[in-house]
Amino acid sequence: MFSLQTIFGSGKQFYDLLDEAAVAAHDSTEALYEMLKSPENYHGLDAFKLARQRERTASDKINHALVDNFITPIEREDIESLGSALYKIPKQVERFADRFALAKHRLDGIDFAPRAAMLEQAAGVVVEMVKELRHMRLEPMSKLNERLRSIETEADRLILELHREIYSGRMDAADMFLLKEFFEILEKAIDRCREAGVVAYQIVLKNS
Repeated sequence: MFSLQTIFGSGKQFYDLLDEAAVAAHDSTEALYEMLKSPENYHGLDAFKLARQRERTASDKINHALVDNFITPIEREDIESLGSALYKIPKQVERFADRFALAKHRLDGIDFAPRAAMLEQAAGVVVEMVKELRHMRLEPMSKLNERLRSIETEADRLILELHREIYSGRMDAADMFLLKEFFEILEKAIDRCREAGVVAYQIVLKNS
């Protein structure tokens, strides 16, 4: 007997579109790491704009596909939740990049690169988790989830160190406010990766 999924299609396009969204998010974090690794050699924000546009395009396609398709490979609410979580990653990254480009002359001596590296690693794990959705294997997804959790924990530790510097009393109020804003944006970007990973992990828990 043929299933409805066989008749109406396997829904592979949803996995492909989620892959596109995850890769675009990861690309934005790679661009940020490159920017913060060598800020004096980095000019322009085109890489961030392009990644964000690719994310928007993938998000729009996902929304249209949900309207046009009767059958989906996983619950519609899960597709929407994961698509929304992925969309927020490059949005947060671009926010940091825009502000950094304007304020980098005031940020001499502040090394954001190690934190950006953690963000890039987190986004890379999210790409793996989204790809793993096709297989619905709990053990590999659990390992990826633990990797993402470990990265988040280490990133939190690094950001806490930066907060200690902020409140050390060696900075004036304006610099404290500026750095606090940047640290919070970076922290939120890592949280967005974690949120996307949690959604992917929960999808596998429900369907494995």
